[in-house]
Amino acid sequence: MILKQYAKLKRDLTAFNQVSSPPFDGVSSHSSRNGAESRLINQVDLSYQLQEVEDALNAIDDRKYQFILHDYIIEKRFSRNEACERLSVSVIKFNYLKNKALEVFKIKYM
Repeated sequence: MILKQYAKLKRDLTAFNQVSSPPFDGVSSHSSRNGAESRLINQVDLSYQLQEVEDALNAIDDRKYQFILHDYIIEKRFSRNEACERLSVSVIKFNYLKNKALEVFKIKYM
């Protein structure tokens, strides 16, 4: 699921951006240019995936859904019981809200 991978994608992109790129000059060998091009394409792909997730998350108006998707699923800041307490709902109601939040995210992400 993309939401569970979101935090990892964000870390990967940050790590990728911290690594300096090799120079693009006429002296470089063909293989290093391909490696640099591959890394650039990978960075663009990671950035695009992250932007798509962020756009979908930002398009969700319901604060409960945002909390569940971001703080509970992506960031894993809270256990299910803690999330239930934060939202003042039962576990059954929380599971219902979580499923609805995932459905809304799926629609926004597509």
